[in-house]
Amino acid sequence: MESENLSTAQWHKKEAIENFNATWDLIDKQHRTHDENLSMVHMAHASRYHWGQIGEPVHLARGEWQISRVYSLLNMAESALLHAEESLRICEENNIGDFDLAFAYEALARAYNILKDSTNLELFKGKASAAADAIKDTGNREYLLSELENIE
Repeated sequence: MESENLSTAQWHKKEAIENFNATWDLIDKQHRTHDENLSMVHMAHASRYHWGQIGEPVHLARGEWQISRVYSLLNMAESALLHAEESLRICEENNIGDFDLAFAYEALARAYNILKDSTNLELFKGKASAAADAIKDTGNREYLLSELENIE
C-alpha cells in the first residue's frame, strides 16, 4: 500500500489535494446525480479537513471557498454564506490577497445571490471586481471576472 510509506503530513496533503481535485471535477460536471452532489459535499469537507491538519492559511481559505462554491451550486445559501465568510475571515486575518481574496468576495456574492439579497450581492460583486485589479496572473484575473459575470 502506497500510503504506508507516507508520513502523516504527506498523507494529509495527498488526501487534501485528491479530494479538492475530485470535488472540482464534480463542480465542473454539468449534470450531477443526487449521489454525486452528496459526494461533492463530503469531498469538499474532507479536503478542508486534511488541509486543516497540515496546511497554511491560504489552503484553509481555498478550502472554505470550495465548500461555499459547492453549497452555492446546491442552492444551500446559509451554508454557502457561512463558508464564504470563513474564507474571507482567513484572508483578512492572514493578509491573503490576490485571487484568494477576490474569490472570497465572489463566494459571498454567490451566497447573497441565492438569498436574493441584491444589496449584498452587488456589494460583494463590486469588492470582487475591485480586488481583481490586484490579481497578478492575467489568467486568474480573467477567470474571476468571467465567474462574476455568471452570477445573476
